[in-house]
Amino acid sequence: MAVRFKSFDRSSPYLLPPSLQDWIPSEHIVHFIIDAVDLLPVEDFHVNHRGSGSEQFHPHMMCSLLIYCYATGRFSSREIESATYSDVAVRFIAANQHPDHDTICKFRRENGQAFKAAFIRVLELATELGHLKKLGGISIDGTKIKANASKHSAVSYKKAQALIERLSGEVKQLMDKAENADSKPLEDGLSIPDEIARRNNRIEKLKEALETIKERHAENLKVKQQEYKEKEQARAKLREQGKKPKGPDPKPPSEIPEDKAQVNFTDEQSRIMKTSSSGFQQCYNAQAAVDTEGSMLILGGYVTNASNDKKELKPGLECVDPSIRTVSDLMADSGFFSESAVNSIQEDPLSNTEVYCAVGRTPHGRTVEDLEQQEEPLLPDKNLSSTAQMKQKLNTKRGKECYKLRKQTVEPVFGIQKSVLGFRQFSLRGLGKANLEWDLVSLAYNVKRLHKLTLSTAVPSFDKKFFIGA
Repeated sequence: MAVRFKSFDRSSPYLLPPSLQDWIPSEHIVHFIIDAVDLLPVEDFHVNHRGSGSEQFHPHMMCSLLIYCYATGRFSSREIESATYSDVAVRFIAANQHPDHDTICKFRRENGQAFKAAFIRVLELATELGHLKKLGGISIDGTKIKANASKHSAVSYKKAQALIERLSGEVKQLMDKAENADSKPLEDGLSIPDEIARRNNRIEKLKEALETIKERHAENLKVKQQEYKEKEQARAKLREQGKKPKGPDPKPPSEIPEDKAQVNFTDEQSRIMKTSSSGFQQCYNAQAAVDTEGSMLILGGYVTNASNDKKELKPGLECVDPSIRTVSDLMADSGFFSESAVNSIQEDPLSNTEVYCAVGRTPHGRTVEDLEQQEEPLLPDKNLSSTAQMKQKLNTKRGKECYKLRKQTVEPVFGIQKSVLGFRQFSLRGLGKANLEWDLVSLAYNVKRLHKLTLSTAVPSFDKKFFIGA
């Protein structure tokens, strides 16, 4: 019996014009994104209100395009432009229009405030749909995201000084060579004036780098001097009590920048940071505050160029809009712990947030002793230090339950953003633009997560007045 195949003919024209809407399943996330974005007021976006020049692409279409492409792992403006031709879902969003990559990048760059407003409105929608509680806990953490710059474009304070000295010597050699008529000529295509100009230009850039490093050091010096003063006062207090301070006396901060202090020529606001998988890379530190009440939605976030999380506990709490969540419990790992940060939250009369922050690394797995039933420890002794109180609090049943939520919420979110969405490097440069892009990534994640939570819930059934503040 002969093999039979279904016939197909790519050259056969359609008898009737096809509808792209028929090609997209009704439960597809595209419909959810379009319906949600259409509820946003146009006034939130940067548009040409004068009406001069060429017609503009509608901001709802452009915003939906960016959110869907970020949610499906396309972050480059050129890649997004290409998708408007090749991807049926993207073609449906754009209604067969094709904004070029410059237009896409310009829209993304100019609408940071609109993305923040959209982020809040999506969380308000989640509350209205019953997926987000007004009162509850959050877990915070940070992850290193590569900057749009190479670490090989960075120069240290010590190396910059050495390079300036070397290049200055080469300039002098070239000038002496130009004055000496009997000197050996340069290779074909090279000229002494061009070589001198090239080195002088390099020297100027290195001097600018040195000034940038000095300015950063001057900003950090005040903080370091205050920390040194506090340490000295604490040790003096112990001596007055007849106790011997542990460890060597702290050293005063140096007025001169460290030799290893660096600046990057491509993105000077990024920093070289140690990552868990790739060693040292040129990065930003992206922070996120995630709901621990079941939704796993991102409730707030920001980007910093601090290489560790030691000063991010309170900013992590404050990045959550109070209209979205009244934070009852705050969970964080040991990288966030400092007595001053915990005390600033716990002693705030306007704050009712209980902090559960590890004071040291905890081993993975559980021992036999951990499996055995144990008596509930006493409540933390207020006479103990903040560190000792936190240890006691984390050993209580409530403390263990709360802290366990941390790695069940914020860590999986970072895993989804990096492995599922594929966001491992910023496309934009500078701390401000990195924050803008992180807002967009968080917005795309939340829309995707909320779509999964609601499945077939119809967004347009909700009153638009709620979203536009009418």
